[in-house]
Order: sequence, then structure tokens, then C-alpha cells
Amino acid sequence: MSHLERVDPPELARASGFSHAVVAQPGRTVFLAGQTAMDAEGRIVGGDVVAQFEQALGNLLTALRTAGGEPAHLASLTVYAVDLADYRARARDVGAVWRRLVGSDYPAMAGIGVARLWDDEALVEVQGTAVLPD
Repeated sequence: MSHLERVDPPELARASGFSHAVVAQPGRTVFLAGQTAMDAEGRIVGGDVVAQFEQALGNLLTALRTAGGEPAHLASLTVYAVDLADYRARARDVGAVWRRLVGSDYPAMAGIGVARLWDDEALVEVQGTAVLPD
């Protein structure tokens, strides 16, 4: 049994691509810094929001794995996008990236539109929290 329980109350709209709530059993909490589509040399890569999401999520998962976790341990994730309408329009492609890198479970999530990110070329940034079992 997973140490994370995804809770989607029937009184709320159906959760698609996120969970309304995630209850974590005791464990070690990992706070994951915001990650953009930056490569190992410090350059933003990827020409569109989907490619940048893939790189950013990959970076976040690398940090998580290095901390001893795995994608199933993600309890929450926030996605910041400079063009939220474009991100939403590409939701199917973004979802395919998610399923390939993480799987079919979703943490509690939020998508937030922002004017810009730290690096001018960055279109998307992901930040999260994971709970690793004891």
C-alpha cells in the first residue's frame, strides 16, 4: 500500500490531471526547489512549453531521486507558466509527458500564470513536495 492517499471528494468536480488532496503517512518530507528547463550547462532548452515542461519535470525528478525518492512520492506540485493559456491548450501533450515520466497517479497540483520566470527564456517552472516512507 502506498504511504500517500489521494483523496477526491465526490462533492467536488472530477479531478483530472491532479488530486484534490493527498494525505501522507509519517515519513521524510522533501521540499523540491523550482526547476525550469535548464540543462546541466545552465542553458534553457526546449522550444515550446511541452519540451520545457519535460525538461523541468525531469530536473525535478532527478533532484527527488537524488534525495532518495521516486515519482510516486510526490505529494504536491505547482506549475508556473508564463502563458497559462498555451499550457492549457497543450494539456494533452503535457499529460503524455507526465504519464511517461511519472505514471498515472497525480499529486495535489496547482497551475499558476506568471508574468515571467527567473530566466527570460523559461516558459514553465515546477516546484514540489514529496514524502518518502520511513
